[in-house]
Amino acid sequence: MFKLLKEKIRNLKKKANEELGNEFTSGMGKRLKEEKLDEFLWDLEIALMEADVAVDVIEKLKEDIKKELVGKKVKLGADVGKIVENTLRRSLKKILDKEFDFDTFAKNCTKPCIIMFLGVNGTGKTTVIAKLAKYLMEHGYSVVIAASDTFRAGAIEQISIHGENLGVKVIKHQAGGDPAAVAYDAIEHAKAKHRDFVLIDTAGRMQTNRNLMDEMKKIKRVAKPHLTIFVGDALAGNDAIEQARAFDTEVGVDGVILNKIDADAKGGAAISIAYEIDKPILFLGTGQEYDDLMKFDVDWFIGRIFGE
Repeated sequence: MFKLLKEKIRNLKKKANEELGNEFTSGMGKRLKEEKLDEFLWDLEIALMEADVAVDVIEKLKEDIKKELVGKKVKLGADVGKIVENTLRRSLKKILDKEFDFDTFAKNCTKPCIIMFLGVNGTGKTTVIAKLAKYLMEHGYSVVIAASDTFRAGAIEQISIHGENLGVKVIKHQAGGDPAAVAYDAIEHAKAKHRDFVLIDTAGRMQTNRNLMDEMKKIKRVAKPHLTIFVGDALAGNDAIEQARAFDTEVGVDGVILNKIDADAKGGAAISIAYEIDKPILFLGTGQEYDDLMKFDVDWFIGRIFGE
């Protein structure tokens, strides 16, 4: 996990000591001039771009490092690499820590609590819905799933199989039906049967598809979800960032579940999505099984980036 980003940061710490350490080796400490830092920041920019960190995020990290080092006095023999690492840690924590706790939300949400899922095909959205259904049931809640991806018959079949495996009621219509009507029926079923949560699956055609966005808006108007979650693929890199931005702009996103994080060697997608749409990461998908869903923990995540 995050092998490339860990390696890049390790190399950057070494470069910081080699290229900048000499600037702080005489007298009672010298002040670092900005031009001396530029070459190092260029190395930082290239390294983070290779790890799928978005340009806006890189600029923010560079700005924070400049504030920490330019014009400041550093003690003789100081570990400049460690100073750079600590600055990056603080900056990343500020980006990633949105202070949203899903369990608290679930407890306080008016029942039936409605959650709508957005994302393009191939991100594992339907499987994530099944994983979250299991998570909620393990926490004592009852769940209904709305098969509102009526665009593909295969999607209805897939979510139905998950429902059978988990013992969860799946409300579905025929392929080609009105997705908003499916969501409405699922919510009415939940009210009648006193179910706690309604999880709404939706179509996953490309985020640039105008009809898709209009369809998502209609479902949202009808369902009035308490939470709208974007499911992204960590392996999609910059594409995942563009998808998240498009869905947030057109439909509105409240939080993110990032899937396939266990196979992500780069590590930049999560950081970039959190920064670009300024929404919390709620869970990470860590495998193919129903239990492979972990609540996002910012300290755990940053620890993995720095090789802990």
